[in-house]
Amino acid sequence: MENTTENRVAVISIIVEQPQCVNEINEILHSASEYIIGRMGIPYREKNINIISVVIDAPVNIINNVSGKLGRLEGATAKTAYSKV
Repeated sequence: MENTTENRVAVISIIVEQPQCVNEINEILHSASEYIIGRMGIPYREKNINIISVVIDAPVNIINNVSGKLGRLEGATAKTAYSKV
């Protein structure tokens, strides 16, 4: 079983298809703001979606919690890639 107290660096990629979920996304990210290294948002106007990348350095359980909450939002998709260190 993976040690959930050890910090890992990860990138959470979020695709927002319904703008009404943006406030919920911001609330979730704000709850983990002490762990977030950086965030980049790109509006893709031609497809009427937004892409958000969040780099986070946190315990695995925090990353999983944030990613899980984002993934359960109606109108958004989230995937996480973990570093090996």
